[in-house]
Amino acid sequence: MCGIVGIWAAGGVTREALERMSQVLIHRGPDDHGFYANGSVGLGSRRLSIIDLEHGHQPISNEDGTIWTVFNGEIYNYQDLRRRLEARGHRFATHTDTEVIVHLYEDEGVDCVRELDGMFAFAVWDERRRTLLLARDRFGQKPLYYRHTPGRFLFASEIKALLAVDAVEPAPNAEAMHHYLSLRFVPPPDTMFRGIHKLPAAHTLVLQDGRVTLRRYWELRYAPKLRIAEPEALETLERLLGDAAESHRVADVPVGALLSGGLDSGLVVALLSARTGTGVSTFSVGVSEQDWDELPFARAVAQRCGTDHHETTVRPDLVEILPKLIWHLDEPSDPSAACKYYVARAAAERVKVALGGDGGDEMLGGYDRYVGNRLVRYYCLLPRPLRRLIGRGLLRQVPDSYRYKSLAQKLRWLDQMADASDDRRYATSVNFFRFDEGTKRRLYTPALAAEVDGIDSIDAIASVFRGAPVDDLIDRMLYTDVMTQLAEHGCMILDRTTMAFSLESRSPFLDRRVAEFCAVLPADLKVRGHRIRYLQRALARKHLPPQVARRRKQGFGLPLGGWFRGPLGEYAARVFRRSAIAGAGFLQRDGLMSILEEHREKRIDHSHRLWMLLNLEVWYRMFIARESADSVVKPWHEFARFPRSTSQEVTSAVGS
Repeated sequence: MCGIVGIWAAGGVTREALERMSQVLIHRGPDDHGFYANGSVGLGSRRLSIIDLEHGHQPISNEDGTIWTVFNGEIYNYQDLRRRLEARGHRFATHTDTEVIVHLYEDEGVDCVRELDGMFAFAVWDERRRTLLLARDRFGQKPLYYRHTPGRFLFASEIKALLAVDAVEPAPNAEAMHHYLSLRFVPPPDTMFRGIHKLPAAHTLVLQDGRVTLRRYWELRYAPKLRIAEPEALETLERLLGDAAESHRVADVPVGALLSGGLDSGLVVALLSARTGTGVSTFSVGVSEQDWDELPFARAVAQRCGTDHHETTVRPDLVEILPKLIWHLDEPSDPSAACKYYVARAAAERVKVALGGDGGDEMLGGYDRYVGNRLVRYYCLLPRPLRRLIGRGLLRQVPDSYRYKSLAQKLRWLDQMADASDDRRYATSVNFFRFDEGTKRRLYTPALAAEVDGIDSIDAIASVFRGAPVDDLIDRMLYTDVMTQLAEHGCMILDRTTMAFSLESRSPFLDRRVAEFCAVLPADLKVRGHRIRYLQRALARKHLPPQVARRRKQGFGLPLGGWFRGPLGEYAARVFRRSAIAGAGFLQRDGLMSILEEHREKRIDHSHRLWMLLNLEVWYRMFIARESADSVVKPWHEFARFPRSTSQEVTSAVGS
């Protein structure tokens, strides 16, 4: 795992500029750094040593020094590729997976990316052809950003590295801000910064003679469907996921696993433990509020699998970590980022690599909305006046609730989704807890509303749904999730929160063989009737404790509903009253305060929206207004007194 940077400039590149970019990414690679600069091109790397600790110095070149690469990620099939390349006459100077890229590029050119199985973002400079190649892995597990101006091209693993050498003051991208509030992520190639772009997942970028060419090199295919019996499907899934967990464990440093109370991470831990026969180090995070606490379920998995288990309890003082979190994310996000930040911090104290369950929902049908969108189709068969009478009547009788997926929330979703077309219904259901058009009208200033007028954020998802090359509704929804939010929300958050602590995260569910098998499974093996993750739950019954295997999906979250009615809400009030983003003419203070008051008075549960607004405000202050982290946290220190988040050690199940 590394942080990579690079510059192409018609007027030449200085090592000093590369060093400034690289220094910002030291958290991604504290073990080593290196540079290559030659005329108009420079490459830089910060290395987190995982494989071949002594000889993996980057940048790495071919035998005659005409091709150079910097690389971030892991290539899980690098040993097979190396044997093939050596048989063709290539000579290797190291045992790293990075060097495979150089020699594979010599043989395959830009198409070398098709041979790589793993998570990666890399750059290759071809001195003979005067060509720069950038590539990002199939699911976007590793990030890559760039800025292209006449005569100059910059790229880096994180946006802040681009800002370190850019003479232009960072400016907010109003359209991206609109997308963030609507979707909780910014669709590629845009970012929250005007003029800075991200390379989409499964794409290559070629820069030649100052011109950029983007190309998609891979797409997950859901057809033709396998004709497979359920027992065989279960056996194959177990084998492929176990193989992936084992291959993802390859490293020359300690490896552990991030363990929530759900099926995805639980199965990764169970299958990995079965393969290794040793006590895997596992790490979990929980809260004191019992309804939200995942720790009892994670602990049950750890005890059954005999892991060396460690737990962290999160308290409402998460404001203390908010500036650090936003700095590492580069952009605002939703509550899941805080959860992953805490568990990554705990894991990094003991291991350098951690496996997790990310991608399981998208591969095997783990979200309730997959069932919900089917049910709405039946509900829509009722005449509209009758639907209105039933839906609105029930909503009046059921009070709003701060519980996750309460009956009130489900009824409100059903009422709002009934009149939408399939594509917009699904796109809206993905983002139901974000900001609807009415709420955005309350928040936006006339200037922002005019600037984003006609920009339909929902269509960024709906258009993918409409164009999905699949027949079944379930597969269409899965395809849409993989092509939209997986890379720029789930994978982005996991990468940033783990790399904040120099921790490499790996996701066996996103292994190419696992993903391609799951895609071509019959849809009813993923979602059957009202049962989500049907096949995965069958596998869980073999390997996980009964209370975990049969448990309803809760999600990795925080009890923000109650917290925003307490000190966290007071902090938000103080921040919103002096809102910098409102002062800049983007949002209205009255709108911010009215949303907060509605929540504190229990009229509407705005907890997710408030967290997103708080993230947006902190991001604006730190990256655009250039305020210090201390000034951002100051309103909290003015009134709050909380103990720090604590880590509680749990006796190893192996040693007990």
